[in-house]
Amino acid sequence: MTRTASLGIRVEPAVKSALESAAKADRRTVASYIEKLIVDDLETKGYLPKDAA
Repeated sequence: MTRTASLGIRVEPAVKSALESAAKADRRTVASYIEKLIVDDLETKGYLPKDAA
């Protein structure tokens, strides 16, 4: 999938720290980890077809 869109968000420092820890544990960058969370949730809820991303 070619990434063509950018999304900026602001989070509490504690959330950022937790994201960094979770991403590291999953051997991902924070951006990659967040993208995975979003895609998984959208697929689960039927907003995004499986394997579309």
